[in-house]
Amino acid sequence: MMYVINDSCISCGACEPECPVNAISAGDSIYVVSADCIDCGACANVCPVDAPQPE
Repeated sequence: MMYVINDSCISCGACEPECPVNAISAGDSIYVVSADCIDCGACANVCPVDAPQPE
């Protein structure tokens, strides 16, 4: 299981530095999660709009 970032992402960048495995990066319009995600939920804990969700 991994997290994905849905369309409610406002590209604030709060999630990227929280990821312990650097699996989050800026995409074209929203942030994206790579396959390196370890399903820890750190990104979801800091997102102001609940964009990261378990896949």
